Amino acid sequence: MADEDTDEVVKAKPPILRYALIAFIFIFMMALSVGITAYFLGFFDAKQDEEIEKVVQQLEQEAEQARSRAEELARGPDKVSIDAPQLQRFKNSYLEIESPLVANILNSRKVMQVKVAIMTHYDDRVIANMETHAFAVRSEMLDVLRKVSESELAQDDFRKKLAEDLKMATNSVLERYEDFGGVEEVLFTEFVVQ
Repeated sequence: MADEDTDEVVKAKPPILRYALIAFIFIFMMALSVGITAYFLGFFDAKQDEEIEKVVQQLEQEAEQARSRAEELARGPDKVSIDAPQLQRFKNSYLEIESPLVANILNSRKVMQVKVAIMTHYDDRVIANMETHAFAVRSEMLDVLRKVSESELAQDDFRKKLAEDLKMATNSVLERYEDFGGVEEVLFTEFVVQ
């Protein structure tokens, strides 16, 4: 009976060594999973930091080049100058749109027919751009003309306002397609309202 009591006492004591071993295995597995995760996420790659730095530098260079290109485009083409004895003047270039623009007056039975020419101080690129995009410019001008009402026709400064609106429309088309407008003035060569 004494042997049975000793066996019960020995069995009742939990083995500390077993618990310590389980705790060590648990901690080891946690550390191993963190290490493996960090490895696959590239934590130990030294080259990755260098590559990121190279990419950042390349993007900064591209941004600087884009900024300088945008500044160059914002300046537009150089103006052509004519030497004069006392002052410097710019050469005016003109282009007349061949066919007349015809549009109905808004909420009226009247029709407006105009023939326009553009004037620029810039070089021949503006004239070439106008010829290249003649259909788009003509369409935009007709869109401006179709919005004219009969009450606007009676205003004193109607033709000046209309010429300014046509100039803005023309420049917006050229800026959309060529990144530079360059039209300084729109002139009427014919103007008929019936």
